[in-house]
Amino acid sequence: MPPQIARLAGLGAYGACAGMFALFALLIMGTRHTPLGGMTSDLSWVTWLSLAVVFAALIGAHLVIGKQLMHIGKGGGATEV
Repeated sequence: MPPQIARLAGLGAYGACAGMFALFALLIMGTRHTPLGGMTSDLSWVTWLSLAVVFAALIGAHLVIGKQLMHIGKGGGATEV
């Protein structure tokens, strides 16, 4: 992979992390308990914890991939993580 493309792909992986974090924050805002409605407090907590595990795994994978792509973008060879 050319270094310029690898660098752009690495930045895209980091951008995907920011997008997933924003989506998680939006989901938390949408499922919280409010006086006018929303989910119950217990169900909100279960939803947040289950989604946090999934989003943490996705963000972690994108961080590792982004780090590797940025290394390739700086002229380094592919290394095992």
